[in-house]
Amino acid sequence: MERRTIGAGALAVGAVGLGCMPMSWAYSASRRRGDESLRAVHRALDAGSTLLDTADMYGPFTNELLVGRVLKERRADAFVSTKVGLLVGEQHIVANGRPGYVKRACDASLRRLQTDVIDLYQLHRADPEVPVEETWGAMAELVRAGKVRALGLCAVGARGGRRSGGRLHDATILQLQRVQQVFPVSAVEAELSVWSPDALDGLLPWCEARDVGFLAAMPLGNGFLTGTLTPGEGFEADDVRARHPRFTAEMMAANQPIVAGLRRVAARHGEDVTAAQVALAWVLAQGRHVVAVPGTKRERWAAENAAAAALRLTPQDLAEVAKLPRARGSWD
Repeated sequence: MERRTIGAGALAVGAVGLGCMPMSWAYSASRRRGDESLRAVHRALDAGSTLLDTADMYGPFTNELLVGRVLKERRADAFVSTKVGLLVGEQHIVANGRPGYVKRACDASLRRLQTDVIDLYQLHRADPEVPVEETWGAMAELVRAGKVRALGLCAVGARGGRRSGGRLHDATILQLQRVQQVFPVSAVEAELSVWSPDALDGLLPWCEARDVGFLAAMPLGNGFLTGTLTPGEGFEADDVRARHPRFTAEMMAANQPIVAGLRRVAARHGEDVTAAQVALAWVLAQGRHVVAVPGTKRERWAAENAAAAALRLTPQDLAEVAKLPRARGSWD
């Protein structure tokens, strides 16, 4: 698989990584199978998807434990990214960016992942009660201690900017400007897909100008861009899509032209090429430091996603995708 670099340290990873969250968090619990998830991780590594993206809050903790079972056998094959800064309560999630907590959390993640070093340690969310420079400084100390190789920041993710007239990622860029003064940012993780291209306006250019890697989260639109979801089929109550404004039956039906457009492009590249692979290839075409990180818990999809790294979209393909209608949600 093509390799891409993350940060000025030139950390190399496969162009398509593996998001491990669905194996333990956010999607229907009844469809999770530990053994199948392990096979998916192994298949991804076999295909060159070296970046394994997890977080201590996924589960919580169980996702790191699962990834750790693979790392115990194949640490040299993997580039491990995990996150810190969010605590999961009974019915809520809170941020914790206190330096002491960050250091303890890193040690706990190292134990669960069964490794001596985390390749990329990301701040999941900044704590509003702690200056982000203090949190980032504690993370930088972990690099100097040899427990972490590089630092990353996850996008704030709030949609308030859209309502106020600002850009979606303005708050993230402000955070990046602050922490960059403390210790270099190697990567930024944010949503980027055909139906959520907001990062192209500001955030990705900021990263490109500084050789900061960009980890494209949810590049398949929470599964919608695969074309395998049926409008009106519904989701289990514990599935985040049950509350997502683009996953009502009405909006899923309204957004079908996006999937149809991806399928038209796929058909030009061969009968085995899928809409999902076109969606991933589009993400990779947005910049040389962009790494797509689709999440899956199934071996079949891990292999299909990895194969998308070899798909090269033509200027005609990219122009056709650019003309697809923008995604609609229940807020529109």
